Amino acid sequence: MSDTAPTARGRRQSPLFQLRGELDGRTRLMLGVAGVATLLIGWEAAARVLAGDSILLPTIGQTLTALQELARSGELWGDLGASLRRVGIGYAVSLALGVVLGVAMGSLASAEASLEPVFGMVRYIPASALTPLFLLWLGIDESPKLALIVVGTVFYNVLMVADVARSVPTPLINASYTLGAGRLTVLRRVILPHSWPGIIDVARINLAAAWLMLVVAELLAADQGLAFRIVRAQRFRQVDRMFALLLVFGLIGVASDLALRALKSWTSPWARA
Repeated sequence: MSDTAPTARGRRQSPLFQLRGELDGRTRLMLGVAGVATLLIGWEAAARVLAGDSILLPTIGQTLTALQELARSGELWGDLGASLRRVGIGYAVSLALGVVLGVAMGSLASAEASLEPVFGMVRYIPASALTPLFLLWLGIDESPKLALIVVGTVFYNVLMVADVARSVPTPLINASYTLGAGRLTVLRRVILPHSWPGIIDVARINLAAAWLMLVVAELLAADQGLAFRIVRAQRFRQVDRMFALLLVFGLIGVASDLALRALKSWTSPWARA
């Protein structure tokens, strides 16, 4: 295969600059490594240039040392477990509701007409603004934290899954009816399998919002969690610990994104991009 690709006017150009062009695996890996290396080099350079100024920015070495201290003390593992548990439970509930209601809205005109205006309006209410109500209604234990994560992500999950379900080709559904399939069979054998890759993409996109809601949730009388530990480090100006915990957030995000990509590739190989 040639290293260049034709353009609309017949000229040939590198795949690096081709609109919607495809890159081989080696090139993607090299560009990814280069991007991460650029970020790390910029971080280290900024930390050394700003050393001693009013802007506190630890070096990469100081951040890794702080991360090692947190791991050795056991604080990291307790906080990590608490945060993962909250996001796991809250986002699982949100995603389950999103799939059920979203597929219904994307498949049934009656469900769309009755539910979409409600979700379209309520999703503009900031979930963080409901924090005082959750504290009044649910107390200060885990319940308000989980509720905040659910409410902060469920409306986006519902509307985006509905769009995915609407993308199922109508001729495909009509052909299923022609072959004698009933509505439940069409839903189970046509709409859900066709929507599954898109549902995983929705889960990937909105998982970031779940972690954002976690930061707010762990300010609600929490005594453990990654965001709680960041705020505690801020009180004592332990910026190296703050960056270490932010690094953990980033690593969790990369790991979860890769896991969901792998799940999509494994369960729906026909949808590989």
